[in-house]
Amino acid sequence: MGSCIKGMYFLCALLALSSMDHVVGVANGRPWADEKVVKLQGSEDLVTDLPGQPDVGFRHYAGYVTVNEKNGRALFYWFYEASAHTDEKPLVLWLNGGPGCSSVGYGATQEIGPFIVNTNGSGLNFNPHSWNREANMLFLESPVGVGFSYSNTTRDYNNLGDDFTANDAYSFLHKWFLKFPSYRDRSFYIAGESYAGKYVPVLAELIYDKNKDPSLFINMKGFMLGNPETSESEDWRGMVDYAWSHAVVSDETHKIIRENCDFDSNDTWSNDDCNKAVDEVLKQYKEIDIYSLYTSVCIKNSTGSDGKSWEVMFKRTSKMMPRIMGGYDPCLDEYATAFYNRPDVQKALHVSDGHHLKHWSICNNKIFREWSYSKPSVLPIYKKLIAAGLRIWVYSGDTDGRVSVLSTRYSLSALGLPIIKAWRPWYHQKQVGGWFQEYEGLTFATFRGAGHAVPIFKPSESLSFFASFLVGESPPFER
Repeated sequence: MGSCIKGMYFLCALLALSSMDHVVGVANGRPWADEKVVKLQGSEDLVTDLPGQPDVGFRHYAGYVTVNEKNGRALFYWFYEASAHTDEKPLVLWLNGGPGCSSVGYGATQEIGPFIVNTNGSGLNFNPHSWNREANMLFLESPVGVGFSYSNTTRDYNNLGDDFTANDAYSFLHKWFLKFPSYRDRSFYIAGESYAGKYVPVLAELIYDKNKDPSLFINMKGFMLGNPETSESEDWRGMVDYAWSHAVVSDETHKIIRENCDFDSNDTWSNDDCNKAVDEVLKQYKEIDIYSLYTSVCIKNSTGSDGKSWEVMFKRTSKMMPRIMGGYDPCLDEYATAFYNRPDVQKALHVSDGHHLKHWSICNNKIFREWSYSKPSVLPIYKKLIAAGLRIWVYSGDTDGRVSVLSTRYSLSALGLPIIKAWRPWYHQKQVGGWFQEYEGLTFATFRGAGHAVPIFKPSESLSFFASFLVGESPPFER
């Protein structure tokens, strides 16, 4: 670097910690700012004093990106550099669903991030199976109204839907690249779970279409989805068949549903017998953990416990799946809520000044209830992006009743893809991790004994699977 100019020792020390492509001037061989101006990328969002954070050897950043100046819409993100070989690793955007739930509260600090919130919300534990071992991980709270993300224009909250969310996420990416220009040409993937089964393909299609303009090009290679909502009719069929096949409901209830529920119809709920039988399925699922059939439910001792964490959102006038707000464990949800509403945490994450706090909740029930538009099926997008050569992997935790393995198998079967590698087990540490099948343009796998949020149940296996996805190699199929 040469000798430091007198009075510039602090700046020189910062530069010494940063690789050259983090310096304004030339990023990936392209000039992107005045080369005489020296500034670290994203430095204003660097997180340096997060309470309870374990010591780590990588940088992480958090803050806002304004996606619409006129309406004052801003999305909150948390970005973790890869734990090693940062410059060689791809960039992965992770999205949780709901719709209305936080990717920071679930993905980042319950599932796949390097810091997992502890059991009383007082701090963080290190996650040895964090996905940032394999990639640079970007978590986005989307759409506005989720987590710390917001809009200054009230009517924006009335327009939230799949396309609105994708457009804002697309705008976010391009503006985020201005903060972090060294990632502009990096191999890029999108991943997510649950209702992100809609978010991710819709965003991927938008990126693909916009890439026809070279000035907007994002180096997207593919996407990966876990227990994803995909096609409402097939998701419904899979949900009730799974409940019956796993002895959650009786033969009689299942027979009534088969004879009276036309899930391909626009007026599924006009049949009273269908309504009553589906109500019976949901009633039985409220007795257990729909996200994980064979684990205990969280029994709350607090006076605020009213069972609303398991409330089923069900619209009789729609064929939309009943939505059950939340993720795997309501107790974990409470821990995250306690942590993100701490003044010192909000200050460290550049959300507030530590005095004028923002209210954070892991899911926004209003967004969930008033979602304006959900695509009935994203299978046409699958077909389009498979034809375009994108890498698409889908996986299912096989003890999830919410978006069951049957739902996903039914949906993928509707694509009619030729089989390249027949159904077989894949292995992790010499044990069967699940089963998988490779189609022309798509890989599908199961995780044996995992619920809805697979990385919570199978952290080591999911990291191994993620690594295989990134390099485009089959999951290990020999012991």
